[in-house]
Amino acid sequence: MSNFLMALENPASLRRFRQAATFAAGFMVSIASVLAGDDKVEALLGQMTLEEKIGQMTQVDSEALKDKSHIEKYFLGSVLSGGGSDPVDNMPQGWLKLANDCQFWAQKTRLKIPLLYGVDAVHGHNNVIGAVIFPHNIGLGATRNPGLVEQAARVTAREVAGTGINWTFAPCVAVAQDPRWGRTYESFSDSSELAGELGLAALRGFQGNSFSQPGSVLACVKHFVGDGGTSEGRDQGDMVVDEATLRRVHLAPYLPSIKAGAASIMASFSSWNGKKMHEHKHLLTDVLKGELGFKGFVVSDWAAIDQLPYDYKGSIEASINAGLDMVMVPNGPGQANNYVEFITKLTELVNEKRVAMTRIDDAVRRILKAKMDAGVFANRPVDPALTAAIGSAEHRSVARQAVRESLVVLKNDSKILPLARNNNRIAVVGKAADDLGVQCGGWTISWQGDSGNITRGGTTLLQAIRKSIGADSRVSYSADANDLGNPNVVIVVIGEKPYAEMKGDRQELQLAAEDLALVRRAKASGARVLTVLFSGRPLVLGEALQASDAFVAAWLPGTEGLGISDVLFGDFKPTGKLPRPWPKGPEVTSTALKSATHALFPFGFGLTFDKEVKTAAAQ
Repeated sequence: MSNFLMALENPASLRRFRQAATFAAGFMVSIASVLAGDDKVEALLGQMTLEEKIGQMTQVDSEALKDKSHIEKYFLGSVLSGGGSDPVDNMPQGWLKLANDCQFWAQKTRLKIPLLYGVDAVHGHNNVIGAVIFPHNIGLGATRNPGLVEQAARVTAREVAGTGINWTFAPCVAVAQDPRWGRTYESFSDSSELAGELGLAALRGFQGNSFSQPGSVLACVKHFVGDGGTSEGRDQGDMVVDEATLRRVHLAPYLPSIKAGAASIMASFSSWNGKKMHEHKHLLTDVLKGELGFKGFVVSDWAAIDQLPYDYKGSIEASINAGLDMVMVPNGPGQANNYVEFITKLTELVNEKRVAMTRIDDAVRRILKAKMDAGVFANRPVDPALTAAIGSAEHRSVARQAVRESLVVLKNDSKILPLARNNNRIAVVGKAADDLGVQCGGWTISWQGDSGNITRGGTTLLQAIRKSIGADSRVSYSADANDLGNPNVVIVVIGEKPYAEMKGDRQELQLAAEDLALVRRAKASGARVLTVLFSGRPLVLGEALQASDAFVAAWLPGTEGLGISDVLFGDFKPTGKLPRPWPKGPEVTSTALKSATHALFPFGFGLTFDKEVKTAAAQ
């Protein structure tokens, strides 16, 4: 009997076949290729020693990997570059060389299993100087445009692939409930439905209709599960809810991406009712892999198993038995809990029968299947056209559209918007107006982000305004608003300083005192005031909103400031809608904001204007 007929008589094999044969939007994979792929995985798995299998389960940070020959020595399955682990040459060619060097050592192993190289490309290929930086997810959530989100992810995937990297730790489908959480901007929305819809769109953009589509990379849906629901928005905190709430709010956005063939899922640092997700067998194995039928592999977050309440060996045992398939071990030799120690102790656990060989085989089988599906075994050289296209005008045009559609107009009294290009004396004030780092936010070139001219090829809002005005208009700029001249319009640009996870949590969400002072000075000039806010979450606006004739939430738009001026000057009507309610005061949780008592603007709010308004704009 043929392998095919035997598979049809075996219910488990038939179930695997059916699930593998349907991909995303109905893309059909041939019967022969599915069975051949499974056969290849099993054949390869059957040749592997325990040492080689455990190597595949180990992911090491490039900066911790002081000697790249360790990739060969320990049969490592994956390398990542964390937020600060950039090559010395932080340009596309420098990244390509780093990735190629690592793959070179993987090809020297006995079985020549290629590496998965992972990077946090969460709003563009954001670690690389010159790459296009897109709006963070909260801004993409305001677009309500799955097609555009898919385009943005496709551009990102192509730029990632152009540097020889084949895996991005995105999309994040967290449903952020409390904007005090420093990762709120990584969440598309506080709506599970919108987060799931846009997460699926991003997944399609990254992975393509099939991995044979040029420039496709593996996606990693994160952070499983409930990272956006921790008490008071504490990063890596505890989500205290019943299982029905966990499923309805936080698990729901994963379902579309799992059904569409997500290659990997990252476990969350956070806990559920006091138990860390990295040791939660019920959720990682029983629910995710069993009930939901997830066929990809589960990867840990950065050194996350170190947070489990055991010694290091016990933490490895608990996390692997819970269902973790690949462990991010970022520390190098000579440091606590380094990858050599991880490999040694996991080997001991298997030999001591505290971790079953069947659990090891399941983990490695999932990793190998993802590698085969993604075509990494083909070892094709990177297409030079992909590398050359990083930061291209074509890619920037997609980001510019994303910026345009992400803007939410919260106020437009006296129809100040859109601004006229001609006969205007415009004063632009605020450091943020000419600061690409503030405009991009965290996870840009460095982990926490930074202020200033941090990358190449972008356009600040001030530069965009100057490019947008007519010949008879004038633009002046004052960082502190102490020298305004005689404007008829003042554009005040304010915003949060860059931040990322761990350092971004805030207990109070008021505007900074210096930002309020800018708005007051602008108001005192007697000119009409337009305020533009760069932020990773809604902030309590208070006096700043009252003193402004118009107010625009621009989120963290990235490098393409021209997308903002496109709307301010009326080339495009604003279409952005709030992806989460905007608070009036200190009551900021999603539960509180469902009441009009605490919400200044409801979910879905966003003003627009008609084309004819342009003729009546400020003169």
